[in-house]
Amino acid sequence: VSNGVQQLLNLFFGIFLARLLTQEDYGMVGVLSIFSLIATALQESGFTAALANRKEIKHEDYNAVFWFSSLTGLSLYLILFTCAPLIAFFFKTPELTPLARYSFLGFLISSTGIAHSAYLFRSLMVKQRAIASVIGLLLSGITGITLAYLGFSYWGIATQSLVYITTTTSCYWHFSPWRPTFRFNFSPLKSMFGFSSKLLITNIFSHIHNNIFSIILGKFYTISDAGNYNQANKWNYMGHSFINGMVSSVAQPVLAQVANEKERQLHVFRRMMRFTCFIAFPVMFGLSFVAPELITITITDKWIESAKMLQILSISGAFIPMINLCSNLLISKGKSNIYMWNIIILSLVQIITAFIFHPYGIHIMIVIYALINIAWLLVWHYSIWKEITYKLSQLLRDTIPFLLTTITTIIVTYYITSRIENIYMLFLAKVTTATFIYICIMWFSKEETLKECITFLKTKIH
Repeated sequence: VSNGVQQLLNLFFGIFLARLLTQEDYGMVGVLSIFSLIATALQESGFTAALANRKEIKHEDYNAVFWFSSLTGLSLYLILFTCAPLIAFFFKTPELTPLARYSFLGFLISSTGIAHSAYLFRSLMVKQRAIASVIGLLLSGITGITLAYLGFSYWGIATQSLVYITTTTSCYWHFSPWRPTFRFNFSPLKSMFGFSSKLLITNIFSHIHNNIFSIILGKFYTISDAGNYNQANKWNYMGHSFINGMVSSVAQPVLAQVANEKERQLHVFRRMMRFTCFIAFPVMFGLSFVAPELITITITDKWIESAKMLQILSISGAFIPMINLCSNLLISKGKSNIYMWNIIILSLVQIITAFIFHPYGIHIMIVIYALINIAWLLVWHYSIWKEITYKLSQLLRDTIPFLLTTITTIIVTYYITSRIENIYMLFLAKVTTATFIYICIMWFSKEETLKECITFLKTKIH
């Protein structure tokens, strides 16, 4: 529920901003994202997951992570502040120099809240983390829209991000009872570094993999093309992160608790996989299905090019929650090295193919990118099969029924709604018809996951 609220807020504020701003505005911020994300990964260094998987935890562990993250964040900001003119020169856009120095303040601020976030994550304080995100989204969204309306263009997007980071970091401090002390003892990091260093490398390559198109489009195409892709990827991210948030916020801690009970962990994992597919396939395939109408209605047809990109990205996005669930299992089993190598190899394959196919056009690059992501699910399956004997036949039984039901639903809905010309009526008809057909098929096929969801909602209502 909390993730649904967060995505609705993202959607609400994103619509207003996209109507007020241009592709160039989003492109300016988009090409800088990879630098901030890598810096954030370096300062976090995988210690959040390392603390969550630690059997016994002490004040000194959190304190070491706090001071390491804060000092690393400060050092990285000074380095990137100095390198800002080089970034601007690479993209041949002088305006990026001051924008980069301003935007990079975000990871400097967030570095002071990593230990507190880790405390909330380890303690399964999901409600508190959700409240922090919702408050951050509200304040930052209002700030972003106000600045965009006043004509601050891409500065409004950058400020929105800073307000969000500052607010959530402050809330983490408020909700967490833990406080740092001025004892600079980094020795606890040694026992965590073997585990966390693999996650660090993984996160860096993961960010490169997820943002490689922003770099390529900004360098070989135009900032406007990068803005279109950034907008499409934003909608795609809102879609699959809605499912990821529901599962990932509890998956790793829960799977870690049953790590020593192989059969029970397999049972828990399969239930999570079925629930993930039950939600992910209709949401993401549906997003692809309605993308042209959705984009035109919400942020106008000036973004229609991003709708074409979104249709491709959403298909790939349907498999991301499944992949994340697999990665959570590997981390819960302490196999961060397998997780690391999977991400590294996938990232390298995506980088190489992106550079090979960039002369053939943006859409060809995105199609290849999507196909590789989907095919890589088999690699993830092989990795977890070795850990919990999750057979390929079991994976197919847990996923294929939902995939076939979704495809059938979309095909039937397409023919039912194909003669509707009014764009608003078409969008509404697609959504309502597809939802009705999907639920009916699930109900008459007596799908257990649907019954569990209905039972859960009834319990919450009463």
